[in-house]
Amino acid sequence: MNEFILLMHNDARDSGLADSPAAWTAYLDALTSSGRFDGGSSIGTGRCSRRQSENVPEPTSISGFIRVRALSIEHAEEFLIGNPVYEAGGTVEVRELLKD
Repeated sequence: MNEFILLMHNDARDSGLADSPAAWTAYLDALTSSGRFDGGSSIGTGRCSRRQSENVPEPTSISGFIRVRALSIEHAEEFLIGNPVYEAGGTVEVRELLKD
């Protein structure tokens, strides 16, 4: 199994659904029962830093992440079904976590 991270962006068309505690509970329960859920969290505001640069824009587009295990990126994309951000028309980025 490979590890993947689902990055939820803060661009959902229906913020009521994207932020619904009931929708998140149902989704996380389904992930947990799959046996391939490795946690996740909301992401708060922060700061970007770059050597020798004072004006780095604050990151605002990613609002949370979920870690899952899957055989392939296509298999990991199956975890988009039921994701409140995805179902609300928002962006969920799927990336493989490489073993460096």
